[in-house]
Amino acid sequence: MVGSISDSVGDHGGGTKDSVLMLPRRRIRKPMGVRVSDVVRSPGHLKFVRGHECAIAGKHNLVLRQGHLCSGRIEAAHVRIGTDGGAGMKPGDNWIIPLCSDAHKLQHKIGEVSFAGIYRIDMKAIAAALWQKSPHRIIWERKQKEGQ
Repeated sequence: MVGSISDSVGDHGGGTKDSVLMLPRRRIRKPMGVRVSDVVRSPGHLKFVRGHECAIAGKHNLVLRQGHLCSGRIEAAHVRIGTDGGAGMKPGDNWIIPLCSDAHKLQHKIGEVSFAGIYRIDMKAIAAALWQKSPHRIIWERKQKEGQ
């Protein structure tokens, strides 16, 4: 059914004074239910990854021509390219690698492609291998099965 609203203000270029504006009716949306995200969020896995050495510790930098000296605490650095992240979306916690504070800042400063190229590492492969070794992967997968 189409609703109507009287326009008692006057002519607005195309109708007569006191014309009736016909609006489309409001649609009735069906409930969508609970959405279950398949993006991994695992504080335990973050802690597990932070328990490893920096992924580029001692690796030779092709630009500076020297090995990386780690400094600062180990941080969980998300790998964004080719993973489940998107524009404005953080990738799942299964796509993280351990980097010292300085390396993590550098990764953000120069970008993932340049960072991986300079240190000759495959960040996605490192993240995948850590997720496979993580005891928290099994816990997360079990919870996913129970939720379905």
